[in-house]
Amino acid sequence: MSLETPTLRSLLAFEDGDAVRLVCAPATHDTVVTRIAVGLDDLGPRPQRRGAAEGEGVLLLAVGAAPDAGTVREAARRGACAVVLGEVRDAGEGAAGEGAAGEVGDVGEPLAGPVAAARESGIALLARAEGADWAEAAALLRSALSYARAGDGEDTDALRGPAAPSLAVLAARVAAQVKGSITIEDTRLRVLAHSATGPGADALRRTVILGGRVPDWRVAELRRSGLLRALWTSEDVIHRPADGDNPERLVVAVRSGREVLGSIWAAADDAALAPDAARYLRTAAGLAAPLLVRERLRESGTAHRREAALRGLLRGLGDRRTHAWSLGLSPDAPCAVVVAERQPGAPADDRALDVLVLEVSAHRPGTGIMRDGDRLALLLTGAASAAEHEAAVRGVVRDLDAVVSSLPGSPAVWLGVGPVGTPERARLSYERAVLVVRALREREARASAAGRPRPPRHADAAGAGAALEVLRILDAAHPVWKSGGGPVHDLIRTDLAAGGELVRTLAAYLDAGGDVAEAARRLVVHPNTLRYRLGRVRERYGVDLDDADARLLLTLAVRLTARPPDH
Repeated sequence: MSLETPTLRSLLAFEDGDAVRLVCAPATHDTVVTRIAVGLDDLGPRPQRRGAAEGEGVLLLAVGAAPDAGTVREAARRGACAVVLGEVRDAGEGAAGEGAAGEVGDVGEPLAGPVAAARESGIALLARAEGADWAEAAALLRSALSYARAGDGEDTDALRGPAAPSLAVLAARVAAQVKGSITIEDTRLRVLAHSATGPGADALRRTVILGGRVPDWRVAELRRSGLLRALWTSEDVIHRPADGDNPERLVVAVRSGREVLGSIWAAADDAALAPDAARYLRTAAGLAAPLLVRERLRESGTAHRREAALRGLLRGLGDRRTHAWSLGLSPDAPCAVVVAERQPGAPADDRALDVLVLEVSAHRPGTGIMRDGDRLALLLTGAASAAEHEAAVRGVVRDLDAVVSSLPGSPAVWLGVGPVGTPERARLSYERAVLVVRALREREARASAAGRPRPPRHADAAGAGAALEVLRILDAAHPVWKSGGGPVHDLIRTDLAAGGELVRTLAAYLDAGGDVAEAARRLVVHPNTLRYRLGRVRERYGVDLDDADARLLLTLAVRLTARPPDH
């Protein structure tokens, strides 16, 4: 069949495994696909004979259906030629290749029943790839159909060619037809593909290709001239004649319906562009649309999979080696986690963490970034020794602290550094960095209560000191405290219900090391008032502050009571 006839084979070649994978090949050499159906209801209720006008070529995305043999049989009964099941974990790979001839036992147990049903029915069976969602699968498969159907005639044949569909192949073929140089860019003016650069290429083209994007000064110039506005609003090819050192250029927007996906630029090299260059550029825009959709979804899918791998690595979910491999980390690569945390309930316009993300992305593009509400986790990796990487991480943290401190209003953001280790120990580094942040926040709160200067808002484990071990002990003691009882429990519970005056008094007294005058100063009360309150602790609740055990339990109780609600 010609390339213009959409087949299952051509769809899978276009999609290339980003969203779906073939589990069981169809009974025939290939299968024509004319439509993508979403859910069994989209097939219609009545059975169809595959190959009939109504039922031929429907590829079903089994959204909302169980990934089992029953779904496969029902899809075949209604005329589907292929079924995509939801993600099936722990599936074997024995029948995943095209035309696999093994028995049902060649696949993992979760897929054995569906494979048997697909072979009985003669239809193809596919499964959604790990990390992809239904929206991505549908968009990619529909893009593949759109590419196969895009245009007809000599122009399309000349640009498409027999090679596997890609932006690079398209750029090269368009360049050959328009007799010039081609760049294909997204809406952020990043270069996604370009043709070979000849000796006559102008300096701007070389700058764009080498930089991977249109430089800022050129973007500003395009805005001032109105060309960008015209490009995004016009559906025709825009012509710019040669001007001084700038050669003749043609540009056309690439659209999917009303949405602009990017643009194709043609620039003359040594001679003028071909007389019919604009016609070829229009055809190329139609062919490029599904390819740009695929590019966008691949980028989104890649980011999604990296984020899932990073989250799994830092939270200790799943296989750590697999997550490290997905992130491109070697088993012995030194890495450390930095946690940045802002004050909970920060104003909606507080962009401090967003600024940190931009800063890290610009200067350390390989950094793993995980955002969770008011917390940001950064996985910093390097090729140096552990000691050198530790020094480099401290430098990064100092720079990030300087960036936050320079923001208007200097929002409160604490930066904690976890220990350097291998990727498999990233969870430990993350947990320790979180502890450092908690220690920094508590240290600042105590300094503020005591009227002391604000301490630094960034540190590693050594900088946090004994506070880290105290926090670990408090975390371990919390469930024991919650399940206990006695005079100290009665004191804390009753006083908190009445407003917490005695608890605040005890916190200041204990934090001041038993110094009544200093504790009274921190509370802004007279020392005699403080002594009276401490006397109430003994008289009303029977808690003796001179008893070492009672004092230790009170210290733990007050610290546990002051814990933030998320700890």
